[in-house]
Amino acid sequence: MAISQHTELALLGWREWIELPDLGIVKVKAKIDTGARSSALHALEIERFNRTGRQMVRFKVFSNYQTCAQPLSVETDLLDRRQVRSSSGQTELRSIIQTHVAIRGQCWPIELTLTDRTQMGFPMLLGRQAMRGRFAVDPGQSYLQSATRSHRFRQV
Repeated sequence: MAISQHTELALLGWREWIELPDLGIVKVKAKIDTGARSSALHALEIERFNRTGRQMVRFKVFSNYQTCAQPLSVETDLLDRRQVRSSSGQTELRSIIQTHVAIRGQCWPIELTLTDRTQMGFPMLLGRQAMRGRFAVDPGQSYLQSATRSHRFRQV
């Protein structure tokens, strides 16, 4: 989708607190990365399985990555598996899911890769495909859209 020069996009900082409501995640710190094509989430114990002919994936995540309380066990449809090159240059076959992301009153579906991001500075990476046509990024700012959690999101 092409954006005209007259379109005003909401502005994100280089890091934001966001929500993944479908997964029960109410607060996760995300690095906003226009250099990354796809988005990634820190997940543990990632396991693929079949349920009545449907490809599924089971994994553990934290509902609030600020407090790192007990992890949640999540099961959802497996959208795909793809080779993804990490920032260190290593290629990894990752499970891909589709879920909703919510940022400051907006909620929309994104594709999300699942991987162990223990060694990374952020449990989530929001890539350019998830932001395209919705946000511009100011790399000199942080938490521009990180308001307190709202229970009402407008799906777009």
